[in-house]
Amino acid sequence: MALDKSHWKELYTEVVTSGLCTGCAACVIACPRDVLDYNALDGVYKPFHIDTDGGTDDCTHGEKGCTMCVRACPRYRNWESEVDIYRFGRERSDDEVYGIGDVFLARAKDPELLQAGQDGGFVSALLIHALENDVIDAALVSGLEGDGSTWRGEPRVVTNRADVIATAGSRYTYSTNLLAYPEAIAGGAERIAVVGMGCMASAPGVMQSRKAGKVARRLSLTIGLLCSKTFDDAIFEELFEAKYGLARAEIVKMNIKGVFQIWTRDGAFHEVPLKEAHAFTREGCTNCPDFAAEHADISTGGIGAFGDWTLVIVRTEQGRALMSRLIDANAIETRPGDDDPGAVALLHKLARLSRKRWPETEVPGPRRIPVTIN
Repeated sequence: MALDKSHWKELYTEVVTSGLCTGCAACVIACPRDVLDYNALDGVYKPFHIDTDGGTDDCTHGEKGCTMCVRACPRYRNWESEVDIYRFGRERSDDEVYGIGDVFLARAKDPELLQAGQDGGFVSALLIHALENDVIDAALVSGLEGDGSTWRGEPRVVTNRADVIATAGSRYTYSTNLLAYPEAIAGGAERIAVVGMGCMASAPGVMQSRKAGKVARRLSLTIGLLCSKTFDDAIFEELFEAKYGLARAEIVKMNIKGVFQIWTRDGAFHEVPLKEAHAFTREGCTNCPDFAAEHADISTGGIGAFGDWTLVIVRTEQGRALMSRLIDANAIETRPGDDDPGAVALLHKLARLSRKRWPETEVPGPRRIPVTIN
């Protein structure tokens, strides 16, 4: 990538205020001058530049040659092709609508992880194995603040089995997991896994391909989560409670399987039509083209007919090696992706729909739509 002298001034105009910013915060953690911060209040979820150093739309360090924020941004200019080439040695073909990789079904063999996790507990099994077998030192994940009753996600660092189990499960409002990076570094971690949706899953590859320093080196494993969108926190009061009488403090589990599935403390199960939730789509998701976390080492999601199995896309040599280790350690069991043809078809469908979101006025790569689907 020819970054020339691009810095915050260009990033602010081309991404942060143009509608492309997903709010992943990669620019914030990569900034070596600590002049970028993050606004997670009232559904904003965007980085900002502190006023004491050049104002909101410019940066004195950038004017002097610092380009680190644009080196970290997974939506800046020709990001998709750059990471494709860096990670896979080639660009995706037009029929690889969900990216490069092989599809499997997998689930944890540990009954505790099956119970605590979402759709098979595969990610929990993977993280625990990686932490306990010297693959990584820590992982950046999401947890729920306080006792969990607010259902507000927050970035967390996990370093052991108990941490992983405590943060298992899905949240459908946004958690900027990369913001837990400083805590991981303060704890001495040098090999850090990132668990996150496509917006975060492309950040390590972008940093590595653009040589964004120590941060790029430390983010050594990426676990992607399939994601069509996340929702503004207002969905709890303005939809779930106002229309269905479901107070957030009474919710114990949520899932999306064509509808919003909600379990409450009294043991009841509720369904909310997904179309009613669309009005609460987080702004940062509206132009995101990446349903399938295309630049992760391993992408995962619960979109299949089998509720206790995770659909897994293994994308890199590192991902394949880790899968082999998990199988050899008897930590997971796997099945061919073709065992659930409906899940594979849905993967293609949702990936196509997401890619159509990318504005026609931007670099063309993310809008490539396949002519045929095999």
